[in-house]
Amino acid sequence: MESTMGGSLATDTAGEHWLPTDSWNFTSFVLGMILEAYIFGMAAIATGWVAMPTTLRSLLLSWAPLWLIIGIAVAGPLSDRVGRKTTFYITMSLYGIGAIGLVFSFSYVLILIFLALMLFAAGGEMNTIMTASHEVMPARHRSKTMMLEINGINLGSLILAAVSLLSAYKGIAFERGMIAATFIVVLAVLFFARTRTPESIRWLRAQGMTQRADAEIARFYGADEYRARDAAAASETQSAQAKGAVKTVSIGLRLVVISCLAFAGTTGFGLLTYVLGPAHFPKLTAAILLVASVTGFVSGFYALWAERWSRKKMLLVGYCGTFVATLIIAVTTSAWAASAALFFFLLIVLNVFSNVSYLSQDTLKGEVWPTNRRGTYTAVVRFVGIGLYIPTIYLTQSFSLSAFVLFSLGVWAVGALASIVWALRGVETGSGVSLDVASGTVGLA
Repeated sequence: MESTMGGSLATDTAGEHWLPTDSWNFTSFVLGMILEAYIFGMAAIATGWVAMPTTLRSLLLSWAPLWLIIGIAVAGPLSDRVGRKTTFYITMSLYGIGAIGLVFSFSYVLILIFLALMLFAAGGEMNTIMTASHEVMPARHRSKTMMLEINGINLGSLILAAVSLLSAYKGIAFERGMIAATFIVVLAVLFFARTRTPESIRWLRAQGMTQRADAEIARFYGADEYRARDAAAASETQSAQAKGAVKTVSIGLRLVVISCLAFAGTTGFGLLTYVLGPAHFPKLTAAILLVASVTGFVSGFYALWAERWSRKKMLLVGYCGTFVATLIIAVTTSAWAASAALFFFLLIVLNVFSNVSYLSQDTLKGEVWPTNRRGTYTAVVRFVGIGLYIPTIYLTQSFSLSAFVLFSLGVWAVGALASIVWALRGVETGSGVSLDVASGTVGLA
């Protein structure tokens, strides 16, 4: 069976083909991640839209993770109950309402209201992408596509920073309008892509909806192609079993370790990207976001080799490397505080390692759970990880610059320790292993 990808034949070694359906899925997931990051970063940019005291600035900064985790908490179980695609249509509808409202948000309260709506949708959108991508992308490209999709988060932040910097000189109203207009354009493209994607076949089968699954297969893949995909996954699983590479890890250990990784990744990155600027360098807020986003986006293309590399090792490199980079930043605070060049150089180094940890742990979050609970468990670890970031915003709002960096160092220490525990006790989910092996559900749903 032959199919095309970008006009040329694309067949992997297991007999699978990359279909137009896979391209639409991938496109929709990347665009969804772009919008999630775009919205999350709006809170930091919006601190300059209206005059506000420190307490309200902290509220606005915490508004982003707060409503993000509320959306996560709702969408995780919802996607397990009604399906991945239905949940996507709900989040896209909320996006549209929020973006239109933001254009007319001329007060602090209106900004909070419409940002809350968009952030709620963003939390649900990202959680469902992290759930669905592992289930619908071809087995031989599962890790690579997931990481490249997550790299869309860096691109979203980059677009936001660029729009803000290029439009701010014409006034706050123009900047706010351009940010909302850009969002609506991307949302329209996302909606178009989503109309050409199927429901997760794995989810349908886990729900016992075999007739609907067969109909989706016939419409979007073809029966022969999907049999090849089933055979490829089964072959990889059998190979792992023969090598003794199938490992059982308790749900409890998975929840604790991955929650710690999520907390460190979200809080460590958030403090040094979204909070550092408004708290200590308000004139550099957009520039810090831009540098972090460009660095993350460029370094994120290591994902092209994700099928070959161990997820355990990449988590170690990312978290331990970020800890060491933050330690260097901590001991040189007085030097870089007085030198913009040194400041941005260290920020670039930090974000290279931070991005490795970010892509690796965000991929891990959605791949280690059984299909019928994947949305819920992914939501749990994301809720905990992002939820713990919120109090750190308030805790650090009165910190000196040195204390702020030392606190960030402690956060990354949690991530480094968790990555070591996972390397010793966790299951290998990279190096091309099947989703059944990664999730410990060999022979199960």
